[in-house]
Amino acid sequence: MDSMIHDINLAPEGQLKLDWVRAHMPLLNLIRREMEEEQPFKGKKVAICLHLEAKTGYLATVIQAGGADVCVAASNPLSTQDDVVAALVKNGIHAFAWHNASDEEYHVHLHKALDFQPDLIIDDGGDLVSTLHGERGAQVKNIIGGCEETTTGILRLRSMEKSGALQFPMIAVNDAYCKYLFDNRYGTGQSVWNGINRTTNLVVAGKTVVVAGYGWCGKGVAMRAKGLGARVIVTEIDPIKAVEAFMDGFQVMTMEEAAPHGDFFITVTGNVNVIRKEHLSRIKDKAVLANAGHFDVEVSKPDLNELAASKRVVRKNIEEYLFPDGRRVYLLAGGRLVNLAAGDGHPAEIMDMTFALQALSLKYLLEHRSQLEKRVYDVPQEIDRKVALMKLHTLNKKIDELTEEQEKYLADWR
Repeated sequence: MDSMIHDINLAPEGQLKLDWVRAHMPLLNLIRREMEEEQPFKGKKVAICLHLEAKTGYLATVIQAGGADVCVAASNPLSTQDDVVAALVKNGIHAFAWHNASDEEYHVHLHKALDFQPDLIIDDGGDLVSTLHGERGAQVKNIIGGCEETTTGILRLRSMEKSGALQFPMIAVNDAYCKYLFDNRYGTGQSVWNGINRTTNLVVAGKTVVVAGYGWCGKGVAMRAKGLGARVIVTEIDPIKAVEAFMDGFQVMTMEEAAPHGDFFITVTGNVNVIRKEHLSRIKDKAVLANAGHFDVEVSKPDLNELAASKRVVRKNIEEYLFPDGRRVYLLAGGRLVNLAAGDGHPAEIMDMTFALQALSLKYLLEHRSQLEKRVYDVPQEIDRKVALMKLHTLNKKIDELTEEQEKYLADWR
């Protein structure tokens, strides 16, 4: 089959979502017009493995407008929106995804995307790249390169590069200034709380929020929690980030110290078992656990299941774990990305900048493939600056330029 999706009849609803984000993603609209004219991807196949909702859907149509034959697969089954996927198929894009796919179905979809024989890829979390290298080794020689969206994915890629396993160039889009300063901080900060608030319908003001990890995503989550009126505790393993959190006005504790105090716990680390048995044994009654890292491993579900006397679904996307001593703990969205599994993800205007980086970086890969080695590359500075200047243009904002005198002054060591 050309596609594997839930229901093509959902396409009209999905098209409305695509139309909405298109109206609020002016950078991608500018890039789309450039690509329609230049056709940089003509004759190439592009596989995109991202959270399949409207904003990523629109990115896929922009790459398609640049001449590519495009297929999409989901990077997270719970974030897949079936109506958007159906609309993409109606637009001529191949799709292999549906909401709440099982682990087995998820991997089938990844392999179907690779059966598409892509020349270029966009990945989110590294599963497509990992599958290529681990199960489809003969195919890696046909890949020109790709782009990675997330911190988790880049950690995996750098590990592959260090061990000599990486077989084609990848651009670390997540590490671009225009990604982490805005997407990770403002996008994650807002969308995480959108997901928590719409799922729980609980007040945040006056409560204690524990944020595990003070990277750019953690900074955004903590900042928005403070704005909602919460007291914020940050847990960290990095002493520099811990000092930064303290200087930003937040309490700093170990997770074991924070466990009895938190009303909301949000993990944003990209690591495994950040909240585990020793923390759950001390955790406050009615604590809400949410994860904003890529994989559902940061809150230990095996430990929750072992400690709980019973478990039940008490509300959509909320599982209640009842401990023998009567304490209840609530896990949101099965421990998956709460902003996407229980929400719509980042705001369109934020993802506009990130996906502008993706589209331009993919084009750069194609144009410079003969010069690139099998390693992880930063987004070229000229692309980062171009996206920022485009953003200012869409905001109708201008900035100063250096005068000739100022340029000479800065260039003179004396």
